[in-house]
Formats: sequence, C-alpha cells, structure tokens
Amino acid sequence: MGELIQVFLLALGLSMDAFAVSVSDGICYSRERKKLALSAISFGAFQALMPLIGYFAGATFSRYVEVVDHWIALILLGFLGGKMLAEAIQSLRNPEQACDTRPFTYRLILTQSVATSIDALAAGVTLAVAFPHTNPYLAVSLIGIVTALCCLFGAFAGKKFGALVKDKAAVFGGIILIAIGIKIFVEHMFFS
Repeated sequence: MGELIQVFLLALGLSMDAFAVSVSDGICYSRERKKLALSAISFGAFQALMPLIGYFAGATFSRYVEVVDHWIALILLGFLGGKMLAEAIQSLRNPEQACDTRPFTYRLILTQSVATSIDALAAGVTLAVAFPHTNPYLAVSLIGIVTALCCLFGAFAGKKFGALVKDKAAVFGGIILIAIGIKIFVEHMFFS
C-alpha cells in the first residue's frame, strides 16, 4: 500500500506540467469545451503510455541496476522535479502573453500531450527500479487517470482562476518529484 501512495504522488507530480498547460488552454480557449475535455483525455493517455514504455525499458535492465536503483531514482526524479521548478520560476519571473494566438486544433492537443509526457518516460524507468512490487499496469493507469482528472479540472478552472494557478502548480509538482526521489534514496541507503 505504501508504494501505491508513492505512485499516486508520482502521478500527481507528473501531471502538474499537463495541468499547467490545461489551465492555460482553459484561459485561452474557454469556448472550446469539448476540445478541452478531449485534451484532458489525451494528456492522461500520453502520461500513461510514456511511463509504460519507460517501465519496460527499466525492467529489462533492472537486474543490472539494482545496486544503484536508489541513485537512479534520486537523479531522474531530482532532474525532472528541478527542471519543472526552474521552468515554473522562470515563467513566474518573466510572464509572457497569456494566450497563444494559434487555433485550438487536434494537432495542437496532440503536440501538447506529447510534449508534457516526455518526462514521464524517465519516470517509467523509476517505476521499474524503485517500485518493483507495484503492478505496472495499475501504476500507469493511475498516472493516466490522475493526469486526465487534473487536466480536466485545470482546463475548467483556467476560465475562473486564470494564471494564478498555472505556475504554482508546476512548482508544487516539481517539489513532489524531488521529495519522492529523496525519500526513495534515503529508504534504500539507511533503512534497507
């Protein structure tokens, strides 16, 4: 059960990039309700697919990396969380124009979904080495569902709360990913 809670927190952290984009989409494309809902599903699907690919890549090599798996988790999650924090802080310091002028097309939705899910590929490797007892299909389903729900909420909250939430969500997500990496590292170094 402890691993499942950690996977849920991982899912929450990974979903924050997509959530921030969904808030922005909600601000800019508030009249496109069906496409906003579709984009939430697309974000969730790609956030589930990428870690699954990463999981199988990591599982293939896990027996070779068991000795350093906690280092891998710390480095990958620290890097992903740090990158997310840096981008959010940069965005807070230099706010750009609120809305993109491009139309909200299916191609844009697909591009956003892929772009925000690339980091989840590395998180899939972390699943394989740091959470070996967790069912990978359950884990990636949880990641996809959490992301889709967060994005759905973000898109419709974007109309109400706007830019107030977007960058702060990415800061929160970055902190969660770094904290999970540190927790895994500390548990493996001092309590196993």
